[in-house]
Amino acid sequence: MTENTALTPFRIDIPQADIDDLHRRLAETRWPLSVPGREDCTDFSRGTPRAYLEDLADHWHNEFDWRATEAALNKYEQLTTVVDGQTFHVVHVRSANPGATPLILNHGWPGSFVEYQRLVPLLTDEFHIVIPSLPGFGFSTPLSGTGWELARTTRAYAEIMTRLGYERFAAHGTDIGAGTTANLATMYPERVIGTHIGSDGQTLGLVGEKFPYPDGLSDDEIARIEEVRARGAADRGYYVMQNHRPDTIGAALVDSPVGQLAWIAEKFKTWAGGAYRMPDETVDRDQLLTNISLYWFTRSGASSAQFYYEAEHSELSWIAPSSVPSGWAVFDTHPLLRRVLDPSNAIGHWSEFTEGGHFPAMEAPRLLADDIRTFFRGIS
Repeated sequence: MTENTALTPFRIDIPQADIDDLHRRLAETRWPLSVPGREDCTDFSRGTPRAYLEDLADHWHNEFDWRATEAALNKYEQLTTVVDGQTFHVVHVRSANPGATPLILNHGWPGSFVEYQRLVPLLTDEFHIVIPSLPGFGFSTPLSGTGWELARTTRAYAEIMTRLGYERFAAHGTDIGAGTTANLATMYPERVIGTHIGSDGQTLGLVGEKFPYPDGLSDDEIARIEEVRARGAADRGYYVMQNHRPDTIGAALVDSPVGQLAWIAEKFKTWAGGAYRMPDETVDRDQLLTNISLYWFTRSGASSAQFYYEAEHSELSWIAPSSVPSGWAVFDTHPLLRRVLDPSNAIGHWSEFTEGGHFPAMEAPRLLADDIRTFFRGIS
């Protein structure tokens, strides 16, 4: 049977019953009992603290306006298309410049297309923007079945670019999106103009797991990397759970909006730059809640976790080698990061910023936009 390759116009229109249900659940939250001495605590050493969570949940319930947010998101052209049996949601923002370069923006977890909301208008002078949602994320739901891992998703993204009429294109990504970006270059080097990867200093904690230790490190350098790995170990609970037991945590995430709120908000504290700030001081509070609302309304707290399981059991490389020009922008950087990830200085464009963190499109969109433009101008 020939697959339907249609591009179907899409608009976000969450049923009012779902919005009312969210408000009811928030109003009826069954809060955990506070540990004596920690009633007003705001540190995240044991996870998202109740005092902060109550404040954020109250804003979500009483002040956050989903309908206004929905209208703002619907200003951009959106579509759905079915690839390999899976429905994909795509944001497509055409530049007024007919000679603009097509650029695919690839998000990760716990992000979504909302992650790029403030970046898009900074780039459309030079780029046609395409933002697909990962399978099981946002409106790329429900999952059509198992087996949606990095390589299969990358092939689907390439097909989406073909359907949009973009034979050659540029690519940027962070988190899981760094993997799809790099694999686009590996699998389709004749189509990809260049890849731009956004990363952060905590990537150093993946050395010894996702990235090998390079030769020639001193004992002091190895000790410093181990310090980063040890600090990051406390933040890996979500990773182990989603890699191995996505169904278990998924049941909780789709039933409790405060559970989903805590699960994601924590990452905007521990992964974002400036650890002294609260999550909604690092990024805009309403943009954070827009992203979390998207997970809630689409039940993708559960289905997005499946991507981790598939990736963990596929044995595919996250970042694969390619001859395509590559640039990196590292936010909240660590002095050893390039020494580890690019020991031979083979990456021609390497930018380091003390600002920002794991979510640069939300934390430092102008820095990221400028770096994307600089890199692609340099290879055009």
